[in-house]
Amino acid sequence: MVKVMATGVFDIMHIGHLHFLEAARALGDELVVVVASDATVRRRKHVPINDANTRAMMVAGLKPVTRAVVGGEGDPLDIVEAEKPDIIVIGYDQDFDEKELEKKLAERGLKTNIRRTGHFDSDLDGTRKIIRSIGIRLAQGEMYNGEDSKEDEN
Repeated sequence: MVKVMATGVFDIMHIGHLHFLEAARALGDELVVVVASDATVRRRKHVPINDANTRAMMVAGLKPVTRAVVGGEGDPLDIVEAEKPDIIVIGYDQDFDEKELEKKLAERGLKTNIRRTGHFDSDLDGTRKIIRSIGIRLAQGEMYNGEDSKEDEN
């Protein structure tokens, strides 16, 4: 049984996330996804739109995913040590040095293979692209042209 681990924020789900997780799952029998905690997202990227538990529930519902867990606040390698994956898959845009990560894991007695996925290009394959597109469409009056419903106000 080959256990694969993938990590990410997964704040606004998009096709790039699905391609990443499908590629990760293809490398093994089970895929555990570590969803970044809210504090980690704030520190490394932005204020999350969805909280970590919501993001983990969304990721867990995807077909390639066996299980999703929220990452911790301490040493990010603690969860790797607890899960003991055979392979960790890193996205093309994730800021990790594969060799350095393998070295740190080996120091902990883990023989984990690190793999980086390729880029899966599409018009809206990234969170920033989606946010930019929404901003443009709102500014041009192309979204929500009808009367706002009570639901939209919340």
